[in-house]
Amino acid sequence: GYIAQALLRRYRGARVVGLDIAEGMLHAARRQSGWWRRPRFVCGDVERLPLTDACADLVISNLTLQWCNDLEPTFAEFLRVLRPGGALLFTTFGPDTLHELRASWAAADGCSHVNRFLDMHDVGDMLLRAGLADPVLDVERFTLTYPDLRDFLVELKTLGAHNATDGRARSLTGPARWRVVRETYETFRREGALP
Repeated sequence: GYIAQALLRRYRGARVVGLDIAEGMLHAARRQSGWWRRPRFVCGDVERLPLTDACADLVISNLTLQWCNDLEPTFAEFLRVLRPGGALLFTTFGPDTLHELRASWAAADGCSHVNRFLDMHDVGDMLLRAGLADPVLDVERFTLTYPDLRDFLVELKTLGAHNATDGRARSLTGPARWRVVRETYETFRREGALP
Protein backbone atom coordinates (compact mmCIF):
# COMPACT_ATOMS: atom_id res chain seq x y z
CA GLY A 1 0.00 0.00 0.00
CA TYR A 2 3.00 2.36 -0.02
CA ILE A 3 2.40 3.57 -3.57
CA ALA A 4 -1.32 4.05 -2.91
CA GLN A 5 -0.52 6.20 0.12
CA ALA A 6 2.03 8.24 -1.82
CA LEU A 7 -0.51 8.84 -4.60
CA LEU A 8 -3.10 10.04 -2.09
CA ARG A 9 -0.59 12.50 -0.65
CA ARG A 10 0.46 13.71 -4.11
CA TYR A 11 -3.00 13.86 -5.71
CA ARG A 12 -5.28 15.05 -2.91
CA GLY A 13 -8.51 14.88 -4.91
CA ALA A 14 -7.82 11.52 -6.52
CA ARG A 15 -9.62 8.26 -5.98
CA VAL A 16 -6.89 5.65 -5.58
CA VAL A 17 -7.46 1.94 -6.07
CA GLY A 18 -4.82 -0.59 -5.08
CA LEU A 19 -4.98 -4.04 -6.65
CA ASP A 20 -3.23 -7.26 -5.68
CA ILE A 21 -3.89 -10.91 -6.40
CA ALA A 22 -2.84 -11.85 -2.85
CA GLU A 23 -5.55 -11.14 -0.33
CA GLY A 24 -3.00 -11.15 2.51
CA MET A 25 -1.10 -8.29 0.85
CA LEU A 26 -4.33 -6.28 0.65
CA HIS A 27 -4.99 -6.84 4.37
CA ALA A 28 -1.45 -5.63 5.14
CA ALA A 29 -1.97 -2.57 2.91
CA ARG A 30 -5.26 -1.76 4.66
CA ARG A 31 -3.52 -1.89 8.04
CA GLN A 32 -0.84 0.54 6.76
CA SER A 33 -3.45 3.00 5.50
CA GLY A 34 -4.42 6.01 7.56
CA TRP A 35 -8.02 5.93 8.76
CA TRP A 36 -8.69 9.47 7.50
CA ARG A 37 -8.21 8.81 3.80
CA ARG A 38 -7.96 5.22 2.74
CA PRO A 39 -7.38 4.03 -0.77
CA ARG A 40 -9.73 1.36 -2.01
CA PHE A 41 -8.20 -2.08 -2.31
CA VAL A 42 -9.37 -4.73 -4.75
CA CYS A 43 -8.32 -8.36 -4.96
CA GLY A 44 -7.81 -9.23 -8.61
CA ASP A 45 -5.56 -10.43 -11.38
CA VAL A 46 -3.57 -7.85 -13.36
CA GLU A 47 -4.09 -9.99 -16.46
CA ARG A 48 -7.88 -9.55 -16.12
CA LEU A 49 -8.43 -6.27 -14.29
CA PRO A 50 -11.74 -6.12 -12.38
CA LEU A 51 -12.18 -2.48 -13.42
CA THR A 52 -14.48 -0.79 -15.90
CA ASP A 53 -13.26 0.55 -19.23
CA ALA A 54 -11.68 4.01 -19.27
CA CYS A 55 -11.86 4.43 -15.48
CA ALA A 56 -8.24 5.46 -14.76
CA ASP A 57 -6.07 8.46 -15.58
CA LEU A 58 -2.97 6.68 -14.31
CA VAL A 59 -2.00 3.03 -13.96
CA ILE A 60 1.09 2.17 -11.92
CA SER A 61 2.47 -1.34 -11.78
CA ASN A 62 5.44 -1.98 -9.52
CA LEU A 63 7.25 -5.31 -9.93
CA THR A 64 4.18 -7.21 -11.10
CA LEU A 65 4.73 -7.81 -14.80
CA GLN A 66 7.37 -10.50 -14.32
CA TRP A 67 4.63 -12.77 -12.94
CA CYS A 68 2.38 -12.37 -15.98
CA ASN A 69 2.10 -15.25 -18.44
CA ASP A 70 1.76 -13.00 -21.48
CA LEU A 71 2.47 -9.27 -21.38
CA GLU A 72 0.60 -8.22 -24.52
CA PRO A 73 -2.87 -9.05 -23.12
CA THR A 74 -1.82 -7.48 -19.82
CA PHE A 75 -0.82 -4.27 -21.61
CA ALA A 76 -4.12 -4.42 -23.51
CA GLU A 77 -5.89 -4.57 -20.12
CA PHE A 78 -3.99 -1.49 -18.98
CA LEU A 79 -5.02 0.29 -22.17
CA ARG A 80 -8.65 -0.79 -21.67
CA VAL A 81 -8.89 0.79 -18.20
CA LEU A 82 -6.96 3.95 -19.11
CA ARG A 83 -8.88 7.03 -20.16
CA PRO A 84 -7.77 8.70 -23.40
CA GLY A 85 -4.57 10.58 -22.61
CA GLY A 86 -3.92 8.45 -19.51
CA ALA A 87 -0.48 7.20 -18.54
CA LEU A 88 1.02 3.84 -17.63
CA LEU A 89 4.09 3.66 -15.39
CA PHE A 90 5.67 0.35 -14.49
CA THR A 91 8.79 -1.28 -13.15
CA THR A 92 9.95 -4.80 -13.87
CA PHE A 93 13.12 -6.83 -13.89
CA GLY A 94 15.46 -7.06 -16.87
CA PRO A 95 17.40 -9.99 -18.32
CA ASP A 96 20.48 -9.40 -16.13
CA THR A 97 18.44 -9.81 -12.94
CA LEU A 98 19.76 -12.73 -10.86
CA HIS A 99 22.32 -13.61 -13.54
CA GLU A 100 24.82 -14.73 -10.87
CA LEU A 101 22.30 -17.18 -9.42
CA ARG A 102 21.32 -18.40 -12.89
CA ALA A 103 24.99 -19.04 -13.77
CA SER A 104 25.60 -20.83 -10.47
CA TRP A 105 22.70 -23.20 -11.04
CA ALA A 106 23.74 -23.76 -14.65
CA ALA A 107 27.08 -25.03 -13.35
CA ALA A 108 25.26 -27.49 -11.06
CA ASP A 109 22.72 -29.09 -13.42
CA GLY A 110 20.75 -28.60 -16.64
CA CYS A 111 17.47 -27.58 -15.02
CA SER A 112 15.98 -24.11 -14.93
CA HIS A 113 16.12 -22.69 -11.40
CA VAL A 114 15.82 -18.94 -12.01
CA ASN A 115 13.10 -17.01 -13.83
CA ARG A 116 14.07 -15.26 -17.06
CA PHE A 117 13.13 -11.63 -17.54
CA LEU A 118 12.43 -9.82 -20.80
CA ASP A 119 14.67 -7.29 -22.50
CA MET A 120 13.27 -3.75 -22.55
CA HIS A 121 13.29 -3.69 -26.36
CA ASP A 122 10.92 -6.68 -26.40
CA VAL A 123 8.74 -5.01 -23.77
CA GLY A 124 8.62 -1.84 -25.87
CA ASP A 125 7.52 -3.82 -28.93
CA MET A 126 4.76 -5.46 -26.87
CA LEU A 127 3.56 -2.07 -25.64
CA LEU A 128 3.22 -0.88 -29.24
CA ARG A 129 1.45 -4.04 -30.39
CA ALA A 130 -1.00 -3.68 -27.48
CA GLY A 131 -1.87 -0.18 -28.74
CA LEU A 132 -0.08 1.93 -26.15
CA ALA A 133 1.43 4.98 -27.82
CA ASP A 134 4.84 6.61 -27.41
CA PRO A 135 6.47 4.20 -24.95
CA VAL A 136 9.55 5.47 -23.17
CA LEU A 137 11.63 2.80 -21.45
CA ASP A 138 14.73 3.19 -19.37
CA VAL A 139 17.07 0.90 -17.47
CA GLU A 140 18.41 1.46 -13.99
CA ARG A 141 20.90 -1.01 -12.56
CA PHE A 142 20.92 -1.78 -8.87
CA THR A 143 23.25 -4.25 -7.21
CA LEU A 144 22.31 -5.44 -3.76
CA THR A 145 25.01 -7.24 -1.80
CA TYR A 146 24.93 -9.93 0.87
CA PRO A 147 27.50 -11.41 3.24
CA ASP A 148 26.65 -14.94 2.11
CA LEU A 149 24.45 -16.92 -0.25
CA ARG A 150 22.09 -18.05 2.50
CA ASP A 151 21.17 -14.45 3.44
CA PHE A 152 20.44 -13.71 -0.22
CA LEU A 153 18.28 -16.83 -0.69
CA VAL A 154 16.36 -16.13 2.54
CA GLU A 155 15.59 -12.61 1.30
CA LEU A 156 14.35 -13.97 -2.05
CA LYS A 157 12.05 -16.38 -0.23
CA THR A 158 10.83 -13.65 2.13
CA LEU A 159 9.92 -11.50 -0.88
CA GLY A 160 7.80 -14.37 -2.21
CA ALA A 161 10.00 -15.01 -5.23
CA HIS A 162 9.84 -18.53 -6.58
CA ASN A 163 10.84 -20.44 -9.68
CA ALA A 164 8.03 -20.26 -12.21
CA THR A 165 9.94 -21.55 -15.25
CA ASP A 166 8.70 -24.44 -17.37
CA GLY A 167 11.99 -26.36 -17.21
CA ARG A 168 12.30 -26.24 -13.42
CA ALA A 169 13.47 -29.27 -11.47
CA ARG A 170 10.74 -31.44 -9.98
CA SER A 171 13.00 -33.21 -7.51
CA LEU A 172 14.93 -32.40 -4.36
CA THR A 173 18.37 -30.81 -4.66
CA GLY A 174 21.11 -32.91 -3.12
CA PRO A 175 24.15 -31.68 -1.22
CA ALA A 176 26.52 -32.19 -4.17
CA ARG A 177 24.53 -29.81 -6.40
CA TRP A 178 24.20 -27.25 -3.59
CA ARG A 179 27.96 -27.37 -3.12
CA VAL A 180 28.48 -26.56 -6.83
CA VAL A 181 25.98 -23.69 -6.61
CA ARG A 182 27.70 -22.24 -3.52
CA GLU A 183 31.20 -22.62 -4.96
CA THR A 184 30.21 -21.05 -8.28
CA TYR A 185 28.38 -18.19 -6.60
CA GLU A 186 31.47 -17.46 -4.51
CA THR A 187 33.34 -16.58 -7.73
CA PHE A 188 31.14 -13.45 -7.93
CA ARG A 189 32.28 -12.19 -4.50
CA ARG A 190 33.79 -8.69 -4.64
CA GLU A 191 35.17 -6.70 -1.74
CA GLY A 192 33.82 -9.23 0.75
CA ALA A 193 30.23 -9.25 -0.52
CA LEU A 194 28.12 -11.32 -2.89
CA PRO A 195 26.01 -9.47 -5.47
